[in-house]
Amino acid sequence: MRVTTVFNRILGLSGASVCSVDFTTDGLVLGLRRRRGRRYRCECGFSTRARYDISRRRWRHLDFGATKVWLAADIARIACPACGIRTETVPWARRNARHTRDFQDVIGWLAQRMDKTSVARLLRCSWEAVDRAVRMLVADHLPTDRLDGLYRIGVDEISYKRGHHYLTIVCDHDTGRVVWVTKDRTRKAFEGFFTALGPDRSKQLTAITMDGSPIYMPVAAQKAPQAAVCLDPFHVIKWANEALDRARQANPAVPPLPAAPANPASPAAPASPAKQHTVAQVNAPARAWRRLKTALRSGAENLTDDRRALINALRRHNYQLFRAWTLKEQLRDLYRIPPEQARRYLRRWITRAFRSTIPAMRQLATRLKKYFQQTIAAVELGLSNSRAEGINSKIRVIQRRGYGHPGPDSLTAMIYLCLGGITLNLPTQT
Repeated sequence: MRVTTVFNRILGLSGASVCSVDFTTDGLVLGLRRRRGRRYRCECGFSTRARYDISRRRWRHLDFGATKVWLAADIARIACPACGIRTETVPWARRNARHTRDFQDVIGWLAQRMDKTSVARLLRCSWEAVDRAVRMLVADHLPTDRLDGLYRIGVDEISYKRGHHYLTIVCDHDTGRVVWVTKDRTRKAFEGFFTALGPDRSKQLTAITMDGSPIYMPVAAQKAPQAAVCLDPFHVIKWANEALDRARQANPAVPPLPAAPANPASPAAPASPAKQHTVAQVNAPARAWRRLKTALRSGAENLTDDRRALINALRRHNYQLFRAWTLKEQLRDLYRIPPEQARRYLRRWITRAFRSTIPAMRQLATRLKKYFQQTIAAVELGLSNSRAEGINSKIRVIQRRGYGHPGPDSLTAMIYLCLGGITLNLPTQT
């Protein structure tokens, strides 16, 4: 069996065959020859037998053991009536690529699981080659129908660089995939999503989840007025905790606290009585505030016996702060009651908050009155922005795994590659 026949069977290329084998200082160079009768094809689909000119080109292929492998072939330029002078497409490489399809597919498969520096070191190529391959794979494999069949979406932002540099992320609640990524956290950025979506597909949206940011909500109301905007429950409770902190700061008096339980596991060396008295006077207020803050932020169902005793002491000595904690817990119950009772329950809660005369809770009630329909929609539809928040956590993993990215375009390509529903198979998989 001839050596060219062996390499033809190993490579399994369509439209070309190995005609020469050369060992050079760069590695193994396999010369390819076009098969007879093959037409030159443009990327748009146009084919012809005539060529404009011809030149020699090399593509990096997967290594054979410890030896680098290159494919070399004569590639022609053709005069396409629609595209002009263009380089012909070859079956073993993508357009304008200097690596074969198999090599780029391995890069993409590894980039979904490890950082680009390790991929470059493993495959013996540059970091820039890995980054360019990732962008080509995203452009080639990103589903073109990812914006079809969207009914429930979530929108959120994530910072990619210090100094308030953000990306706007849109995800599909039903599939869990990222369907749109764009630079900036502005109304124009979110309007770009609806421009790509189009008016017909925008009318199919039934629910949009988001936080309480005033950036995205007006755009959703304008571009998809039929869709229910759902305010994320996590952010509503976060507002309640922030209001409770303001109420605590406005009522600095600390009630008499029950004694903290001793920790027998870490005995301390005995000190003089005078020094013990001085240390206790200095640390007691700070310790009391830490215990009080922890108890106030804890849910009623998570209170330990010590924290529950602290809340009871708060009720006797600082009723206004206890009232603020009670309102916070009652607001948490909004997401536990039957959805059909949510509308009436929230109205009654807003009334109680206004009557409490606690400025922080009155401000929270005003805020929830403004976003009343959005808050109720989240309860009635059982939706939250947890899907988008989970995607943001995965994006943080991508950033930490890559030790940062040089720009938003590089990070956007990685987001699409890992979270956009792109499935890559290794050349060894059948």
